[in-house]
Amino acid sequence: MSTEHSTTPRADTPQSASVAAHQAREHTPVETAPEADPILELAQAMEKPLQVPAHTPDDIRDTVAALERRLIGGQRELRRREVAADAGISLHSARKLWRAIGFPELSDDEVFFTKRDEEALATMVGLVREGQLTEETAISLMRSVGQMTDRMVVWQIEALVEDMIANQNMSDRQARRQLFNMLPDLIPQIEDLLLYSWRRQLNSAVHRMALRAEAGVAAYKQGGGDDDGDTPLPLARAVGFADLVSYTSLSRRMNERTLAKMVQRFESKSAEIISVGGGRLVKTIGDEVLYVAETPQAGARIALALSQEFEADEMLPQTRGAVVWGRILSRLGDIYGPTVNMAARLTSLAQPGMVLTDALTANTLKNDPRFVLTAQEITAVRGFGEIQPFELSHGEGTGLVVD
Repeated sequence: MSTEHSTTPRADTPQSASVAAHQAREHTPVETAPEADPILELAQAMEKPLQVPAHTPDDIRDTVAALERRLIGGQRELRRREVAADAGISLHSARKLWRAIGFPELSDDEVFFTKRDEEALATMVGLVREGQLTEETAISLMRSVGQMTDRMVVWQIEALVEDMIANQNMSDRQARRQLFNMLPDLIPQIEDLLLYSWRRQLNSAVHRMALRAEAGVAAYKQGGGDDDGDTPLPLARAVGFADLVSYTSLSRRMNERTLAKMVQRFESKSAEIISVGGGRLVKTIGDEVLYVAETPQAGARIALALSQEFEADEMLPQTRGAVVWGRILSRLGDIYGPTVNMAARLTSLAQPGMVLTDALTANTLKNDPRFVLTAQEITAVRGFGEIQPFELSHGEGTGLVVD
């Protein structure tokens, strides 16, 4: 049997390998620039603080640069060691304050700061040196300002963008670009409003301390609580929760915009009711709101008003709620302690449209004709053992009036 010999070497021989390598060198493809990856570019830009991505249009880049100079007090011209040295403190101490307010981590060669940053640092350092604040308290104050203003700025930007989308038929991208042009005219007004609100809120806090704290302590003693001695939980407060019923299942059936409207309505309506009732909104967590009031009566009225208003709202589901009077610890704008935990546990036990409270709070409220307290089945509650819940209902009078 005859065979024909091919001139093409076998693929698995050394000869074929060398020929293939030779052919590859002779026919090397022309290298082309890889396609731009916008996500990678954004990630690289974000590694440097306040760096604008390279593909940003010139008009937006110029607007951002002008806004930056206006907002931070001029051109960035100082490095972190220079600012710390001018303030007369170590870089380690300066970094603790900057981290508290929310600045990113910087290298020694990054030009990030302005003279205004230098003045702000010197102000806080001066308060510590004069003995008005400890370093720990100064850090806490910086953190309070940083965290609250960060949330506030995000909230305000999203509110403006949503308004342009809803009322000017813009896309999300168009609205955000348009916002660059709007901000220069809005900055002075929003800045004035911020200072105005801070002063009013501080004034309200002063009045609460001076006029209502004693009434709160008296109510706590009346309910069977301890005296006002040396306690790790110094504040007697009514702590309340309100939780939207079936929020998880509802959110799965809603589109993003409808869900956002529902959450916004829940938060804004809750804040209004709590404010009318003389309480303080501590925080909202998606489908849940946490608040405090200085007396058990104020807390109870807020709890009932929340339940009633959401029951009547066609856009929102019912809530389940709880209010508990007891001692708490307030730190970093949040509250802690067994009273908070008890209110959370009771909220999870409540039926839709129901407000629950514990025996201590019920005992405090029992002689007030505005409230009706109905004993519920004794229940085992995690962390507390067996407790006696009471359902809180409207008694005499109209309750809180919310326009």
